[in-house]
Amino acid sequence: MTVKEESPAAVNEDTDVEILEVEAEQSEPSASTAEERCPACTEGVAVPEEKENWVRCDACKVWFHWRCVAVDGQELSQIDKWFCEPCRALSPKHRVTLKPPARKSTRRKPVRDYANLNNGVTSDASKWSKMLNSAALAADAFPRMQGSDVNAEWLERDEDALTVPVLIERPEGLGMDMPDESLTVKEIADMLGEDTSVEVIDVASQSGLSGWTLGKWAEYYHTPISERDKVRNVISLEISGTKLAEKVLPPRIVRELDWVEKFWPANKKGKGAAWPKVQLYCLMGTQDSWTDWHIDFAGSSVYYHILKGAKTFLFIKPTPANLAAYERWSGSEMQTNTWLGDLVDEVMKVELTAGNTMIIPTGWIHAVYTPKDALVFGGNFLHSYDVAKQLRVREIEIATRVPKKFRFPYFIKLSWYVAESYLRSLRAKEDFPPRVLSSIESLSTFLVSQARVLERGNEGAKKEAREQVPADKVKDAGAVARELRWRVRLAKGVDSDGEEHHESEHLANPVGRPKRKRVITDEGMGGAQFRNFQPKSWDAVVASSKNVEETRVKARPEAELAQDSEWMDVEGEGDEKDRAVVSRREVVTVKARKTPTGLERHRVTSVLETWRWDTVA
Repeated sequence: MTVKEESPAAVNEDTDVEILEVEAEQSEPSASTAEERCPACTEGVAVPEEKENWVRCDACKVWFHWRCVAVDGQELSQIDKWFCEPCRALSPKHRVTLKPPARKSTRRKPVRDYANLNNGVTSDASKWSKMLNSAALAADAFPRMQGSDVNAEWLERDEDALTVPVLIERPEGLGMDMPDESLTVKEIADMLGEDTSVEVIDVASQSGLSGWTLGKWAEYYHTPISERDKVRNVISLEISGTKLAEKVLPPRIVRELDWVEKFWPANKKGKGAAWPKVQLYCLMGTQDSWTDWHIDFAGSSVYYHILKGAKTFLFIKPTPANLAAYERWSGSEMQTNTWLGDLVDEVMKVELTAGNTMIIPTGWIHAVYTPKDALVFGGNFLHSYDVAKQLRVREIEIATRVPKKFRFPYFIKLSWYVAESYLRSLRAKEDFPPRVLSSIESLSTFLVSQARVLERGNEGAKKEAREQVPADKVKDAGAVARELRWRVRLAKGVDSDGEEHHESEHLANPVGRPKRKRVITDEGMGGAQFRNFQPKSWDAVVASSKNVEETRVKARPEAELAQDSEWMDVEGEGDEKDRAVVSRREVVTVKARKTPTGLERHRVTSVLETWRWDTVA
């Protein structure tokens, strides 16, 4: 169960009972009341002064004020499944259920040896710096760039662009906006509302803390370091749609590449809409904070600007071996007592200070230490230059059972939007760099696997997959995925295989599935027939015919024709009186089409003969 400060439509689709906290408009309570009425509202019911809780019926999906439908003494946080009164009357299956009481395990939970921090007390704050000083760390060789050089031309010119982290020491030329350096955490709390909930991490246990608001966090943050009871950290305050967001503009290169910015429909990002809000984060780290090894969700890239303070990054390159080591380590007992750096080939250290900006590419494993209080703005973005690795990270998240609330929101729906847009561009013969074509091929293969779920999966899987297809853009998911795969391979100059190509790729359990028979045909490029999609056969077809010629031929008409009939020969045989007039017309058809290596032309000549016999007296 989660608490969100958004309109009902924006609550995450993964929750069972969805709860909503909405800030009331204190300046205009009457207008707010009119706009926020629910089906169960009655006249004369007092409106809360500050917050309003909402609950959604799990059957009809209609939202209600909890104050309008609550049973006396029942807490919303105790509800597991909830149904409105009309739905309860319709079916006995619609029963309100409560969550089971929390079970306390008698088994002692392991504590990370390297994250103990003496239960968070700052007297042991030097443990982190000691750990960093004793670990085997290599100096980074990451490029330092001018902001003006981080652009589209850089992506085309440098094959290593967006494959290694990049440090921009000064923000000039990046095309981004940031708040003034004088901004304080107290001012952030005032702008967003002191009662706004915020996710706070206890650094010692690396676990989340509940019950924190921005007002409480600001009070803690501005407490002198020596008087803080524990080390805490905030790394996931998303600020889209707030006054603070108006002061933050991501770097130009990020806006040009970001899938959400480019492909998610603008009319579906408005107030109350549900969309991937991951572009604008405010991070508030206190001295000696530590964020453990992780990869950003779905392998998304990150831009990271230090407004105040300092950060120390540790990086592990996302090689296949290192990603495999991370997958074994993440979510296992190893995570509590094993330093990930001992399982990989190299750990690189980068120190960032105020004014620095870093762009972290897809899949880089990293941990972050905060040597002094820091205020950071950043965000996540998916792009078309390394989709294969983005999908690999998603596979790791699934394998390590990362909860859905910590994954990239609406990832599959966003992927369909991206696919539909690239399909239109490829139909229009638009050119793309090789890296982008390879990425889109990976995306198409992934979406073909999603289409197979729609076509062959069980009913539950079909329903889940269907809900992730944006019907406003994608009418036939299977056709879109397969045509995109065919067109991108054609653009790469690779013959398009049929449905069996990479059958096991991105497919959960392909073993034991019978192969489909392939239809042999000379139609279409590559000879493969895709379900719901027929590629164009020929670029040009021209037919011409010659004049009709007539001749007289001795031939005896037959009552029946058969495969071995003499009429299958060039000429028939007969008596002198058995003569036929034969009309011949020659038709020449020329068909041409482009191929990956040049041109293919078929020239077909056909002769049409018409035989008729004169009547002889």
